Parts: sequence; structure tokens; C-alpha cells
Amino acid sequence: MDLRTGRAYWPIHNGLMHTYPPLQKDERADVLVIGAGITGALCADELTKAGLDVVMLDTRDAAFGSTSASTALLQYEIDTNLVDLIPMIGQAQAERAYQLCRKSIDTVRHMVTELPDDCGFRQRGSLYYASHRRDVRLLQAECEARRRAGLEVHLLEGADVKKQFGLAAPAALFSEAGAEIDPYRLAQHLLWRVQRRGARVHDRTRVMRLDEDRHGLSAHTERGFKVRARWVLVATGYEAEQFLDKRLAQLKNSYALASEPLEDELWPSGCLIWETARPYLYARTTADGRVIVGGEDDDFHSPARRERALAGKARKLERKLEKLLPHLHLETAFAWAGTFGETKDGLAFIGPKHQNAHLLFALGYGGNGITYSVQAARMLTAHIQGHTDPDMAIFRLDR
Repeated sequence: MDLRTGRAYWPIHNGLMHTYPPLQKDERADVLVIGAGITGALCADELTKAGLDVVMLDTRDAAFGSTSASTALLQYEIDTNLVDLIPMIGQAQAERAYQLCRKSIDTVRHMVTELPDDCGFRQRGSLYYASHRRDVRLLQAECEARRRAGLEVHLLEGADVKKQFGLAAPAALFSEAGAEIDPYRLAQHLLWRVQRRGARVHDRTRVMRLDEDRHGLSAHTERGFKVRARWVLVATGYEAEQFLDKRLAQLKNSYALASEPLEDELWPSGCLIWETARPYLYARTTADGRVIVGGEDDDFHSPARRERALAGKARKLERKLEKLLPHLHLETAFAWAGTFGETKDGLAFIGPKHQNAHLLFALGYGGNGITYSVQAARMLTAHIQGHTDPDMAIFRLDR
């Protein structure tokens, strides 16, 4: 299925960075990674760094699915507020989930220093503003909960929000721990690195069936070739349901646009911006002076319906951002939509299909796909090496 509609900014901006051949012979590996987007690339990078032999397969061109549709706001904040997550899964696990996402940003910051360029990584901070006056009390409680979890955050009154960021909002939370990145470029650099370590990356190769026996798994492709591996790691987002036999997330569309470069100041600090309303408006900048704004989420029905909605949704995003930041005069250069999975608690699903299974999943659903995927790479590599991380219990598939 088409995961995105329209003209996504990242692949056009970067061009075709690397090409990968389809699978044309049988292969063997320690680990087969299904999915060569940002999640699969992060996992393969960690696996190959640990010395494991890896083969990667993707139905599409590598990183041309959900990765190309991502707006790539790197935040530790989860779509579910910490004050709401605590009663769902308990204080210790809720706080740990937030802390892990916070650590992921530092991991990415270090990671890009080892790559050919910084992949557009910028430390920006994150501003979470109250959409309505009634949300001020929520932000006060959220601020206290995050501070108890050891997360540094500042509660700003309306006058300070206006003075420091140019936004008209009754209150906001500001955290220095926010960043932005080019997800397509990061994925491509990581895929190139895992190839240099000996991994084989094949795109335009669809896995039709997985067979399992006591020695491992065999992935049969539509081209007639197969990959035999001790472990299979599925990193295909909601399309992983092909291998799960059940639905773990509700399918949603999110719409986004990227402006033409602006010469004027965008907003002070160029921080990530998002709001308390659900679905929420979110915005960021790019290294070449564009504004990327997204939101207007709705339920997924079909790619055709998503495509018909795109133009109207883009106009709504333009109007909302102009109301929030009236000094900006945007001209839309790119507009697109992507389909993603939304879980009840806002958390990813990471781990084996069932106890002792060698079929693993890294499903970074929601608005924290990249930060979740950084942790999935770490935890699943340790699991394969026989050192199961206790943090994986937070994201288990049977919760």
C-alpha cells in the first residue's frame, strides 16, 4: 500500500543518494531485517556494530515509505502526556519511557558526528503550548510530573511565551531537549555504513511468507529467492501486521507541508512547536530556512481518500500557522500526507512476538518513531546477544 501521498520534501531535497539491488539469490544471515526505513536502518546499524551478519529487505525503495513522510521532530515528549501515562502503566515505567526518549536524542546527536554530514541535526528545544486557557492546569501538572522524573522543563506564562517565542498562548512548557533532523538522509547514511560492515541491503523485494523451525526462520520473497536467518527483525510499521495476525495500532493520516525558504526570522530559537489539543499542530524549521508544519490528523480509509483530502488539509495548516505566528508569510513548496499507527498509550511495540520467539518487532508508532527506534535498536541487539534489557517490558507486544 502507498504509505504517503503528495510531494514529500526529504527525498526531493536529497535526491537519490544510494541505490540497492533487489534480492537475486538465496542468502543466509544471523539476522534478517525486514524494512529499510529509518527504524530498520537504526537497528541494522546497531546489529552490525555488534558484529552480527545482517541482510535487509524492503518492499519499496529504501527509506521511501514512512521515513520520507516523517517531519522528524526529535522529542522526548510522548503523544500521551506523562500525567496520563502514569495511571496507564505505572509511574516507574511511564517515567522510564520518557527518560529513554530523552536519551535517544543524545544518541542521535553523537551518531551524526560519525557520519559524512550532520544529516540536518539541530538542537532546537521543544515548546509545548496550551491551545486553550483550560489547558493551563494540565501543563502545570505535567511540569511537576516531568520534574519528578528528573526531566528539566520550564513552565512559562502567556506573557513570557509571547516575549520569548512570539506566540499568543496562555502558557507553555519549554524543554531544551528537542532537536530536528533529516530522516531520509540519516537512514541513507546508516544503510551505506551497514553495507561497508558487510550487510546486504536489498530493496524492491517483498517478503511473502515466513516459515519457522527449530533452527531459525526462512523468508520467502515474491521473486522466488529466500533468506535463511536465525533471527528476523520486522521494522515495517503498521504493515508488520502481516507477520502478527493482529492489529496493534489504529491507522491515522497526518498531513504536512514545507514552505519556500524564508528570509525573515522564523521565530526565536527556531524551537519545535506543538500544542495540547488533539490532534495537535506541530512545526519545525529546516537548515535552509523553511518551515515544516503538520497535523490535521484523521482516520485512514484509503490512499485515494487521503490524496483527495491533501489540498484542503494543507490550506488549513497554512491558516493555523499564520494565526499562531502572524508575522510569517508562507508560500507552500511541498505538501504531503503519510499514514501511521497510533497506539492507545502512545508507546511503541518492541520485542519478540511471544516468549522465546526469534521473530522480533521494532514498531515505533506515533510521533516518536525515531526516538523509539533508537531504543529498539539497542534493546533488540542486546536481546539477540542473550542479554534481554528490562526496559523492553515497557514496550512488550502483549501489554
